[in-house]
Amino acid sequence: MLHSSVFWKNHFEHNLTKQRVDWSLRPAISAHEKQNILYSLKAWQLGETSDGSHLMAAANKYAGRINDPVYPEAVKLFITEEQKHGNNLGRYIDLLGETRLKKDWGDTLFRKIRYLNTSMELWTITVIIVESAAQVFYTALHNATACPLLRQICTDILIDEAHHLKFQNERMYILFQQKKFYNKAISIGLYAVLFFATIHAIWFAHGKALKAGGVAKPEFMKQMYYRFFKSMQFLHAPQPQEATALQYPEARVLF
Repeated sequence: MLHSSVFWKNHFEHNLTKQRVDWSLRPAISAHEKQNILYSLKAWQLGETSDGSHLMAAANKYAGRINDPVYPEAVKLFITEEQKHGNNLGRYIDLLGETRLKKDWGDTLFRKIRYLNTSMELWTITVIIVESAAQVFYTALHNATACPLLRQICTDILIDEAHHLKFQNERMYILFQQKKFYNKAISIGLYAVLFFATIHAIWFAHGKALKAGGVAKPEFMKQMYYRFFKSMQFLHAPQPQEATALQYPEARVLF
């Protein structure tokens, strides 16, 4: 089922009022846990802090073409939620007495790729892949520590990411249906190349933290393939009915 830009704008506005992290708690992380996850924690925090200006430029250009002035508002709120994740992770890093990363090779690579891109289609498929990886990563991060505060931060992110993935999958469906048959086939192949390159880069950078959370490489690849397959399957589903009033229930996060 597809949802309008107005629906998503209202959803994000409502979701941003939710306070799921108890900041009266203090970090309670062991030296061993910290050793396993600290680099990845810092790297993902940096990745969540983008100002989103290039995405907004693509969204505004696309919205003008399809005459949907509310879509950029929904995208802006989506970016605000991502920045909230970065702020929460950064606050946790500060409480640990650690220094936040200002530069990371993985983040630099992804930013350069994104900044060269003005296509809403490429932005959307890239976000779908990264959001899918975030679901696996933050579940592993949750499971890699007994710290209640970090677990709450991860749970909050995972609830948000479940809706982010729905938001992006629905937009990808709309974009994909505008293509002719052969262009669809070519696009699926290009999506797959981007998918495999991205997940191997993520494993190379964050395999240690993923393994600490119980996700070995074969399991990571399996989970990522499942998520990618579900997104591609959605693109080929019969045309969903548009909805404007239905509210997604708060996502369940299973550990």
